[in-house]
Amino acid sequence: MQKLVSSKEAFENSPYRSVKWSTYFHVYDQLFGKYRGTDVTFVEIGVLDGGSLFMWREFFGPKARIIGIEFNPGAKKWEDHGFEIYIGDQTDKDFWNKFYSEIGPVDVLLDDGGHTFDQQIITVECAMNNITDGGLIVVEDTHSSYQKNFYGPSKLSFIEYAKNLVDGVNYRHATLKTVHPFESVIQSVQFFESIVSFHVSKLLSEQECEFVDNGGERADSEDFRYEATRFKALEDLGDKFAFFSEIPVIGRFLRKPYRFLMRNLRKYQAAKIRGTLKEYFKY
Repeated sequence: MQKLVSSKEAFENSPYRSVKWSTYFHVYDQLFGKYRGTDVTFVEIGVLDGGSLFMWREFFGPKARIIGIEFNPGAKKWEDHGFEIYIGDQTDKDFWNKFYSEIGPVDVLLDDGGHTFDQQIITVECAMNNITDGGLIVVEDTHSSYQKNFYGPSKLSFIEYAKNLVDGVNYRHATLKTVHPFESVIQSVQFFESIVSFHVSKLLSEQECEFVDNGGERADSEDFRYEATRFKALEDLGDKFAFFSEIPVIGRFLRKPYRFLMRNLRKYQAAKIRGTLKEYFKY
């Protein structure tokens, strides 16, 4: 029986090149640990040098079905090593429809592709209804949402999209769902440094939210929650006034032109992708 190792050990043992950020390995172990030694169907986007394919094979074990997606046709050579390789553009909905129709449901999808906002968002949207109940969609290198060379920060960034899904999850609450659209596939969203994980469960997402009382004896206790909340709000307001009072006068004049400049620098990219992404900001 093959000995299973940690994701970092599997990364270091891979015979071919792979690059990762050092903070990712504990996240991999935490999120993917339950699949080790199983017949998991695992898909990774972005596999050109092949190292990560061998890494995941060793990490998950011999029962795992490892599938790679790559834009460069040269990656097809890894099929000779027993991996399934699909060539396509992760912003192409037709590619995704064909892909899922051929391979069936996926347990884990890991996006290590191009890291642009449209690539990440469209990948998640196309995956939602093709992940097994209880499965995962994991997007890494999400720090691109804050980088200028990816036209971030932006209201159209992947992180803003993920926050939007969090809104959709909370709109499922019984007091809100009748008056607002809500998320019915993603059970929860988990944020790590540079990684966002979407936990998929249509079954749990459709579970009715009902107020329950265990019927225990009530104690005659005064509820101080609202007084505490009001006091905290006053403290926060005071902190904000203190912060702004310390900003030099010149800062007041520079902030507005700086924001104007940044808006114009991003204008072209925003116009380019807005039509593609607008439909995905649902809530």
